[in-house]
Amino acid sequence: MDITNILSTIDHTLLSPACTWEEVQVLCDDAIDYNAASICIPPCFVKQACEYVNGKIPVCTVIGFPNGYATTDTKIFETQNAIENGADEIDMVINIGALKSGNTAYVENEIRSIKAVCHDRVLKVIIETCLLTDDEKIAMCEIVTRAGADYIKTSTGFSSGGAAFDDIALISQHIGPNVKIKASGGISSLEQAEKYIALGCSRLGTSKIIKIIKAE
Repeated sequence: MDITNILSTIDHTLLSPACTWEEVQVLCDDAIDYNAASICIPPCFVKQACEYVNGKIPVCTVIGFPNGYATTDTKIFETQNAIENGADEIDMVINIGALKSGNTAYVENEIRSIKAVCHDRVLKVIIETCLLTDDEKIAMCEIVTRAGADYIKTSTGFSSGGAAFDDIALISQHIGPNVKIKASGGISSLEQAEKYIALGCSRLGTSKIIKIIKAE
């Protein structure tokens, strides 16, 4: 696969709790230089990053991150605030406990509510696959499809595991035709990236692919 095709799927990501503005600037510069899909950064840097990149690359941020158990109202406020600060894309974490309690209506309504705030901005729904059974993953494919989100995303990268090839294969079989797939967490080689794309991923959340290419 052409390296430019891989790079075009990359949400170049920096979500460490200790990251600095100087590190975010480097992330922005690298993402622009290598024509990544977006940068994915903490909410506190969104306004500054949007001013810095000046429309040269989409700015993505995270909502309810990383645990997902904030209230829906809190997540809506976070989303509104991120959009006011210039965010182009939103990656939200579902309420995993609600799903596991069987309260699928809560999970679906929360996604619908956040998508309503996003309007035409891209909404990616993080389901944290490492914490779910296969039945729960399938249920989330159906919920994300009905709720009108743009992407289903595997992982935060902050739990017990990240993306897995088997999960992408499963999700590909059950997601609706209008929902794309983002793999995230633990993607650390070009070979992995290529396989995730071959399995059906349109986006990859990673901090390492551009670093690998820079080092070559």
